[in-house]
Amino acid sequence: MQKPDSTWFVFLILTFAVVGMTGMFATFAAPIALQRAVLRDEALDAARAALAAPNPAAALEALRPRLDDSAAALLPIGGNMEARIAAERIAMHARMMIDHEATALRLRWLMAVVTIGSAAFGAAILASAGGRPK
Repeated sequence: MQKPDSTWFVFLILTFAVVGMTGMFATFAAPIALQRAVLRDEALDAARAALAAPNPAAALEALRPRLDDSAAALLPIGGNMEARIAAERIAMHARMMIDHEATALRLRWLMAVVTIGSAAFGAAILASAGGRPK
């Protein structure tokens, strides 16, 4: 059996580079839950400030797009709004934590699958190159 030349080893290195690129792209997805939580915290702070507006119901309604699924917990206006906002902030943080954990798990699986696939592909190429006469 012939030893593969350096070209095949470079190819194997490139198959592992795919794993590195996948990891790099994963770093863009990893902070999404945190970014969403920060933006929602800002929207809930704006909702608290809207309670002091001349027309708090209209001010909160204007915040609906930024509040997203938190809007259902705050609208319609009534009762102890400060307590409702505080409760929604706690619930939102719990939802975002679940979202973060799910994203992290998917990224770990992605890295594992791509690593195994790249290693198998590289090994198959090296194996096929090793058996060919020059």
